[in-house]
Amino acid sequence: MTVPGTDEVQPRQRTFFGQPRVLANLFGVELWERFSFYGMQGILLIYLYYEADRGGLGIDEATATSIVGAYGGAVYLSTILGGWAADRLFGRERVLFGSAVLVMAGHICLAVLPGLAGVAAGLVCIAIGSGGVKATATSLVGSLYAEDDPRRDAGFSLFYLGVNLGALAGPLLTGLLQQNAGFHYGFGLAAVGMAIGLTQYAFGRRQLTGAAREVPNPLSPSRRPLVVGVAVAVVAVISVVVLTGVLPAGRLATAVVVVSAVAAVAYFVVILSAGTVSGVERRRMLGFIPMFLASAVFWSLYQQQFTVVTIYSDQRLDRTVLGWRMPVSWVQSINPVFVILLSGVFAALWTRLGDRQPSTPAKFTAGTVVMGVAFLLFLPLAGGGPNSAPLLALTGILFVFTVAELLLSPVGLSLATKVAPAAFRTQTVALFFLSVALGTAMSGVLARYYSAEHEALYFGLLGGVAVLFGAVLAALTPLIRRLMGGVH
Repeated sequence: MTVPGTDEVQPRQRTFFGQPRVLANLFGVELWERFSFYGMQGILLIYLYYEADRGGLGIDEATATSIVGAYGGAVYLSTILGGWAADRLFGRERVLFGSAVLVMAGHICLAVLPGLAGVAAGLVCIAIGSGGVKATATSLVGSLYAEDDPRRDAGFSLFYLGVNLGALAGPLLTGLLQQNAGFHYGFGLAAVGMAIGLTQYAFGRRQLTGAAREVPNPLSPSRRPLVVGVAVAVVAVISVVVLTGVLPAGRLATAVVVVSAVAAVAYFVVILSAGTVSGVERRRMLGFIPMFLASAVFWSLYQQQFTVVTIYSDQRLDRTVLGWRMPVSWVQSINPVFVILLSGVFAALWTRLGDRQPSTPAKFTAGTVVMGVAFLLFLPLAGGGPNSAPLLALTGILFVFTVAELLLSPVGLSLATKVAPAAFRTQTVALFFLSVALGTAMSGVLARYYSAEHEALYFGLLGGVAVLFGAVLAALTPLIRRLMGGVH
């Protein structure tokens, strides 16, 4: 392109599928982190409740689903820690790198440490590390765009594609290793995947400079000893509570629900009352509250892929294909296949519609209702015996899961970056992930009430509640849009 008044020709800026070039590096680290995360999670529940002669730990199903729900909730709960560390101590880019190292360490613990010791050490490291990765990577993606850049939702959809490429490959490969070599080999492969992600990120992290390495709201040096003291006290209390059995493993998910709810209320109060938040920013955060609740409802159903749907796939689903019985974890790769196929369609749709696309509250309403419908679609299959549920039917239901997900999840990430006050940019993303933490932990709590004998009541009641909540959100949409003041 020739600039008027000069004879110089400026080179065309390189892009990543029409998006900022640096998105490719964030895309890559998130892809491999999700490969390791979902690869491990694909075999985690059955590792907990399978008997010892099948390579598992022999924990009862209710306790196992509580552990998985609590762990999943803790991942998103840890985004608070990651967001706070990025905004107050180290900056987003450094927290992202350090968190990825911690994730890899957690997978190594699961692979090499036997029994509950490996589970405890591994899940704690992965939960804290994944929380840091999610908060910072998402915030860094948002920082690549101006507030009114129409590419923003498309960019998040492309980023979401990277997430699901990892989520597709992870359960397929770890499931094969688990079935043919054992659980610890599957966990080891997850560690290898995270090592690959760290390596590619290390080569490209220098592209993220300036604001990515800045600490927007530095913590005063005089307050750092207090923070260290509080952190040590919290770790000590949690350790005592868990090791002494005061909090049974079967109640871990409930505990994470309570902590997530209290943390969310506290975070909203802090942001809304902060003197650094303007009137416009405060109104936008008020409009964000019903969206937060809708997200929690959505995730409490969606995340049952790792609790109820896993049990359903293990005990009720006919997984035989041409005489070969596929691993349980492979069911968790069905959803990522649909996301990969549809994410580009949704990205292109939002880009093509531009300012004419549905508002964010309308997308949230549709996502919540469609998620409820997905649960209602289990009703025709309810009440059958082992191997009675056709694989094709569950595949269709998971397709509906995917449509709901693409209407809400990447849009929610984008919304968090748009309504975030300037002084709380990373922490507002962490606040959105608190809704995911709340919903994910609830998926573990709700799973305690699932049984083959009460399937119709279980799926019908939860599906109906989600549809009803979507209707309430639709009625509130005009008010939400006024509060958000220009954020579409």
